[in-house]
Amino acid sequence: MLTGGQLAALIVAVFWAILVCFLAYVLVRVARLLTETTKIVEELGERTGPLLDDVSATVAAANTQLVRMDAITANAVTTSENVSRISSLVRSVADGPLVKAASLTYGVRKALAARIPGSGSGSDSGPAVLRPRRGGRRIGRKARRTEAQR
Repeated sequence: MLTGGQLAALIVAVFWAILVCFLAYVLVRVARLLTETTKIVEELGERTGPLLDDVSATVAAANTQLVRMDAITANAVTTSENVSRISSLVRSVADGPLVKAASLTYGVRKALAARIPGSGSGSDSGPAVLRPRRGGRRIGRKARRTEAQR
């Protein structure tokens, strides 16, 4: 029969064998994991080269398009500046002499209509209308005729 020390040594040996088997199983699984990881990294390395080539080609094409867009933007800025200059030129032409000429012809037409009885718009040709003068004095049609003759 076995003594107490031999029995304890036998139990420790059995547990030790179970532990070694468990660790061997874990090491086999870790080895499989490492080989799969190595395969994935190799495939990724093989795919990365063409992907980087595609990315660099795409970036080069984007840069070409950006250069074109810069040219288009510069042309648009130039065009808007030219339109602004033309509009200010047209405004200065329209505001300056054209408006002055229109106001002069309007004033001349009104002055002639006021001097010639019966001409102009229908408002001046009618019964005598009293209009205020500088001194606040009102005169009728007859007094206006005598002033026009002077």
